[in-house]
Amino acid sequence: MNPLLSSATLPLFDQILPEHVESAIETLLTGASNALETVTAADFPAHWESIARELDVATEKLGIAWGAVSHLNSVADTPELRAAYNAALPAVTEFWTRLGADERLYAKYKAIDVHTLNAEQLQAHKNAMRNFVLGGAELAGAQRDRFAEIQEQQAALSQKFSENTLDATDAFSYYATAEEMLGVPDDVQKTALAAAQTEGKAGYKLTLKMPCYLPVMQFAQSSDLRAALYRAYVTRGSDQADAATLKFDNTQGIHNILALRQEEAALLGYPNFGALSLVPKMASSPEVVISFLRDLAQKARPFAEQDLADLRNFAHEHLKLTDPQPWDWPFVGEKLKEDRYAFSEQEVKQYFTLPKVMAGLFKIAETLFDLSISRDHAPVWNANVEFYRIERSGPQGTQLIGQFYLDPTARSGKRGGAWMDDVRARWLRPDTAELQTPVAHLVCNFADGVEVDGKKQPALLSHDNVTTLFHEFGHGLHHMLTQVNEHDVSGISGVEWDAVELPSQFMENFCWEWNVLRHMTAHVQTGVPLPRALFDKMLTARNFQSGLQTLRQIELSLFDMLLHTTHKPGDDFMPLLRQVRNEVAVMLPPDWSRTAHTFSHIFAGGYAAGYYSYKWAEVLSADAYAAFEETAGPDGLPNLETGRKYRQAILEAGGSRPAMESFKAFRGREPTLDALLRHQGMAT
Repeated sequence: MNPLLSSATLPLFDQILPEHVESAIETLLTGASNALETVTAADFPAHWESIARELDVATEKLGIAWGAVSHLNSVADTPELRAAYNAALPAVTEFWTRLGADERLYAKYKAIDVHTLNAEQLQAHKNAMRNFVLGGAELAGAQRDRFAEIQEQQAALSQKFSENTLDATDAFSYYATAEEMLGVPDDVQKTALAAAQTEGKAGYKLTLKMPCYLPVMQFAQSSDLRAALYRAYVTRGSDQADAATLKFDNTQGIHNILALRQEEAALLGYPNFGALSLVPKMASSPEVVISFLRDLAQKARPFAEQDLADLRNFAHEHLKLTDPQPWDWPFVGEKLKEDRYAFSEQEVKQYFTLPKVMAGLFKIAETLFDLSISRDHAPVWNANVEFYRIERSGPQGTQLIGQFYLDPTARSGKRGGAWMDDVRARWLRPDTAELQTPVAHLVCNFADGVEVDGKKQPALLSHDNVTTLFHEFGHGLHHMLTQVNEHDVSGISGVEWDAVELPSQFMENFCWEWNVLRHMTAHVQTGVPLPRALFDKMLTARNFQSGLQTLRQIELSLFDMLLHTTHKPGDDFMPLLRQVRNEVAVMLPPDWSRTAHTFSHIFAGGYAAGYYSYKWAEVLSADAYAAFEETAGPDGLPNLETGRKYRQAILEAGGSRPAMESFKAFRGREPTLDALLRHQGMAT
């Protein structure tokens, strides 16, 4: 039996092999295509449930199977799986494009009597009508054919961009000497030494994966070592990379992607891709976004300039660096932080073991949102992956709310970064009348635990890692706690892209609450909790370099939006990036830096002309969290009634109504910038 065709309730990740992909996807594509023909027949009723029972059931089977293949391609990449994925990608893309542009199906949806729909179905229908137009359903003849070609070419180019980024990252290795490794944290040294020994090589194997790269940049005393890693990192996937990895250059791919996006926008009647991208988002136009970003940049700039001045003065006075280079800044920043606040990231890291952090994360979610979270069983793709279930007790007994996979650690063949993805959505199924509960993936790339005296320690997380985990879990809660029964607007489905970061960024705030944080710490050797004095130092340092960090996000966001509005595809995009940096940034990288060439969010991750959404949603999330600050008890613990209101207004509503309506249902008003500026130490 092909595991991708199994009727099991969860994907059989431990059985799926590359040779299963072609036949399973062909079978499921045939089934979905047949369902499309059935519902578009003249005598098939234009009825919401009837269409869902036939078509949505078939397309969900395809979506879950292809989602499993795509997921494995991201977390367990092999040459064989990559080949199987790429072989099936054109046919899958062609089907979804054809479905979204089918004028017969569009006509059937138009003919549905909207008065027969409930509120959730009405929102899903409204979204569907918009998506048909954006999917090319009103195009005809050569334009329709060209639109389909564009979708297929874009899918292939995005996949290639992602592959090049992963391969360029994996291809780099540097074998450092013990002298070069001076200052690098012990756990990083142990991992690097073991990696070199496994290959039978001398020294310490360094890579460009974040659990290795970042601590080397922060702590290695050797400026030459930092320079070597920095150059390799910022030139990945570009024309500036070393000769051995030039084959992973993404330059032409970026040009091709931008040209196709512009052509797609023109076919659909929009002046540029930025305008097209914003149709389903909260922001009303590119001009509104650009104005928002420039306004925020103006407010943040004085703080960023002070951050840079502090770094320069410290480098000169304490480190004898009169002309710090880009690869020196992380090192200088860490030394300044240690000097100013009398603690280091490495000191903090010893208190955050992954199991203890997970227990603390679960405790706050359970308390605030009236849940219980426990280990569960499911087939997984790697021994480090864990599976959990979320339940709630009620009058009818214990009810399953949702389930999730947690894949926390970095490894070869796994895409960098952190993300949440859905396995399946909550849905009152039209074929069985049973309620399907949602399932999510939570993926991070933390350093794995190291061997100490023959015993493996648990993974140690930096406070930034802890924040990342809370962020992704916030996305997961948004997907899993929904109480919406309509597939296309339950959980994260149907939520405007620039509001989807609200629940994730909201959860980050708890990483700065003593009464939450103290429950998730235990020193890796002694088991002693994080001392309050050390936490107070962390809190004082919370907004360290927040001005620089804000401008960095605005730089990327503004570049993304201008790239998809004013930039002419085909022209060199590097001058635009320099122009944006000259306008926004106070810390400029070298001319040979090629950040855009691995900007996977916008070239392979769905954030094209939408990267601004991180800052946009930060306004929403900070204001939402301010409600908890305003109602906290004398002990500083969150008010449970506020938690219930947030859960019901934001998390449970999912995409069943516009995000602004959900926000106003919680806050009673529209959001303001005040809380964000206050949280980031930039209030005037």
